[in-house]
Amino acid sequence: MAGARERKRAERRKRKRRSDEVQAAPAAPANGGERAPETFQERMARRYEERNAEARAKLEPLEPGQRPRAVTVGAVVAALLAMVFSVSAVLAIAGVHAGGREIRPAPIILFALVFWAMAIGMWRSRYWAVLGFQTILLLMMLASAVGLVAVSSVLQAVGTTLLLLGSAALFYFMIRAMGRIQMPQPPGAD
Repeated sequence: MAGARERKRAERRKRKRRSDEVQAAPAAPANGGERAPETFQERMARRYEERNAEARAKLEPLEPGQRPRAVTVGAVVAALLAMVFSVSAVLAIAGVHAGGREIRPAPIILFALVFWAMAIGMWRSRYWAVLGFQTILLLMMLASAVGLVAVSSVLQAVGTTLLLLGSAALFYFMIRAMGRIQMPQPPGAD
């Protein structure tokens, strides 16, 4: 049994070596004018770079003042969440209790400020704001997926599923929008 397994493994290795030798494209000439065969990693890196260049060529950069639809929807959602957190912070400062517990306003104010910053940044099509909002969408997707395990009613299951699907759809559409938003140049790149 072990011998047959070793034979099959040796045959696979032999076939792999042959296919690598056949598919290897000639690389730049080395010393003495001989060409070294392209390694698998080099070949894959070249292919991925060609695909990336092709995808970049298809993307059209945004015009000044232009904003992708997904980013606009994200800005509106961030503004709505910022309003909810702002009202909650005002209520917490006013001393309203929730479920018999006293609420600390500082974390709520921090979340409100973060969501306001993201809403304004996405409205202006800023890369950092879209990336930050996608991080929050990812956390919402994870939380709702875990929340589906512990649902106790049909209504709760429907709401959690809608939250998961909505945040996943917005996340998906924002990925392409991020490709169109020009990432800022790092300091000293000029």
